[in-house]
Amino acid sequence: MLFHIKHTTRYNYSRTVFCDPFTVRLRPREDVSQRLLRYQLSVEPQPAGICEYLDVEGNMATQCWFNSPTCMLSLTVNSVVEITRTNPFDYLLDNAAVELPIRYPPEIDAALYPYRTAAPAGDSSVAHFAEQILAETNCQTVPFLMALAGWISKNCRKTIRLQGDPFPAETTLQTRQGSCRDFAVLFCEACRCAGLASRFVSGYQSLSENNGDRYLHAWSEVFLPGAGWRGFDPGQGVAVADHHVAIASGLVPLAAAPTTGTFRGTDASSSMASQVVIRISS
Repeated sequence: MLFHIKHTTRYNYSRTVFCDPFTVRLRPREDVSQRLLRYQLSVEPQPAGICEYLDVEGNMATQCWFNSPTCMLSLTVNSVVEITRTNPFDYLLDNAAVELPIRYPPEIDAALYPYRTAAPAGDSSVAHFAEQILAETNCQTVPFLMALAGWISKNCRKTIRLQGDPFPAETTLQTRQGSCRDFAVLFCEACRCAGLASRFVSGYQSLSENNGDRYLHAWSEVFLPGAGWRGFDPGQGVAVADHHVAIASGLVPLAAAPTTGTFRGTDASSSMASQVVIRISS
């Protein structure tokens, strides 16, 4: 399946500002399940310099810096991505990974430790939630993951919130509503409570919203011995295969943010508008 993607983001400033170095993470990743056939990033105004690099999470990032003030910043990304994985369960789990808690091999356990450690929380609601799903699935790894994604998709109302950090996992669990990034955070935290290494992923999906618009999407990945990092989308209640395009991933959502940067200007404010256009062909 081929995804033809055009993603435009524009920042408007109320006054002329100076943009500090600006990081862009909108280059779809290349791995065993997706091939990047074309990628082009256009920035306006023209940066004084551009540096592409591999960040600490293994994401392709681009840093832009500027030498003149501006009242706007526009980014346009055109990419073509081929998704080759059609079966999300095309693996054989190691024996130590069939049941929870997983016993990660010593050679990778230290590297995965941050990804399997639950964040300190004000209450134990997410841990109790994970325990309930574990009991219902007899501590079986894949059934737990599918039941967790299915529960969030079925019981939480999806909202669209274009800006702002994800809500804490316990907030989303309590209110039973949120954006896709809120659901991804809840899924990750529940997995970590069960001892599973998990991370946040940003990208695109084949489905549009009810109004026909498209936005960046977010989901989670879990490291399964014998399978590697595998995606689960709690917004849809599915295991990820050929209907998702991953861009970036990280221990925390900020590590997978599509753009990060600051600007300097007296009493200046900013607004953002974005548009995602996706055409899919076989």
